[in-house]
Amino acid sequence: MKWWTCVVFMCAAVLADDEWREVRTAQGPVRGRKHPTEDIYTFYNIPYATAPTGQDKFKAPLPAPQWLEPFDAIDEGVICPQPTLPMDFMPKNLVTKENCLIVNVFVPNTKKTNLSVFVYVHGGAFIIGYGGMVSATHLMETKDFIIVTFNYRLGIHGFLCLGTEDAPGNAGMKDQVALLRWVQKNIASFGGNPDDVTLAGGSAGSAAVDLLLLSKSAEGLFHRVIPESGGNLAAFTVQRDPVEIAKTHARKLNFTNVDDIYALEQFYKMASIELLTADAFFDRTDSIFMFSPSVERDTGHEVFLTESPLNILKSGNYRKLPVLYGFAEMEGLFRIDFFEFWKHRMNEKFSDFLPADLKFDSEEEREEVANKIKEFYFGDKPVGNDNILKYID
Repeated sequence: MKWWTCVVFMCAAVLADDEWREVRTAQGPVRGRKHPTEDIYTFYNIPYATAPTGQDKFKAPLPAPQWLEPFDAIDEGVICPQPTLPMDFMPKNLVTKENCLIVNVFVPNTKKTNLSVFVYVHGGAFIIGYGGMVSATHLMETKDFIIVTFNYRLGIHGFLCLGTEDAPGNAGMKDQVALLRWVQKNIASFGGNPDDVTLAGGSAGSAAVDLLLLSKSAEGLFHRVIPESGGNLAAFTVQRDPVEIAKTHARKLNFTNVDDIYALEQFYKMASIELLTADAFFDRTDSIFMFSPSVERDTGHEVFLTESPLNILKSGNYRKLPVLYGFAEMEGLFRIDFFEFWKHRMNEKFSDFLPADLKFDSEEEREEVANKIKEFYFGDKPVGNDNILKYID
């Protein structure tokens, strides 16, 4: 009987060891858990940097915390502050935290090392989303690569740009650079190869990937890119006039002293996260979502983008890497809920739906171009339920 009990305990110990895997990172030991259905280990919720809070909330990320005891990397559903959408888009069990900069690492159950690394930047118009939106663990059956997903700051929290020291712009992009540096420093501990990192993203994540390709601050941190349905020249990717956008939104929030840049900065610094995330900007018809990456003024700290993407592309002053561009089919479903209202506005004045980056010499030219675009998609028929697929396109 004693012998049988001993065998049972030994088997239980082996199963317990198989259930968890511990790795040593630069921050301290981290314990990941076996996936319930896939033959992989999951490491959730690891802090890769620290998001400044309070009046420093628009600044670049700070270093990640460190620890001595094993960190249990379990999924706590942490997301960055963001608007609540009327459509049923996000799971209900997510937890919003201002200090939200966490990374998830998915590692195949293999003794192989030096595995390729696939880092995915989530989409969501730079306004919503979180790393756990996409895991793609079903693609890991070959057991020859590691997947990394992560959060970054969004909306005003991540992309307010006033050109001041406390609100220089691009906090959300600097989060992404910090994540890529974390990968370089730590991924070998998980069995990954820091010299074989593919950076991919969808929608706004795709635009972010395309911008990272141009940024000197991200140079050397990845080795190939896959932008899927978004680019660095898209209308929503870069704010054309970030200070004016900040003024416009402040007026909407009943702040009037917008021409004093430091008063404007203080307004945003003192605003609650709830106020900053009250508007999702999804009802805009001009293909922008207000707060997104921007060209920064040099404030004496590390900058993400100092020239427009178009100028950088024209000059060729960026590191050339292998690129695989793609586009998601029917991505217009993202705003299908607006169709019933927008179809009438499109028939009344289609020019209201032209992208914000298009410039015209006259209103007549604007209307002429709008009519040509409407005819290209909808022919000579009015926008309606019969051609809703054209709206989605």
